[in-house]
Amino acid sequence: MKHINQLTMAAGLGLLLAAPLALANDPPRTDRQHDGHAMTHADRHDSNEPVTDTWITTKVKADLLTTKDVSGTEIKVETVNGVVSLSGTLANQAEHDKAVTTARGIKGVQRVDASALRVAPVASR
Repeated sequence: MKHINQLTMAAGLGLLLAAPLALANDPPRTDRQHDGHAMTHADRHDSNEPVTDTWITTKVKADLLTTKDVSGTEIKVETVNGVVSLSGTLANQAEHDKAVTTARGIKGVQRVDASALRVAPVASR
């Protein structure tokens, strides 16, 4: 039951954190481009702009919160110039490795620094 509650909380948090970013990056909605051609759905939503550090942090955190067997609430995420830093204390090495793999899989991530992500038994945390 605790796992389901964490997933529900994580999904809600991800939506809340991602909504303002999606709205801020959404171009103005118009029916026609400047050259008079009708815009397609892809024209409005595809972007060549790079992802921001804020977006990367939000996406990594949301994915960690929804990844099975990862205590996303125990991991702090920071991003600077595409380098994601993970910190916190996890229960085992498998959880550590899964967190790093999850972060690496996010668009825009250049590198993952997990030097501050420690492994310690639950009783030690």
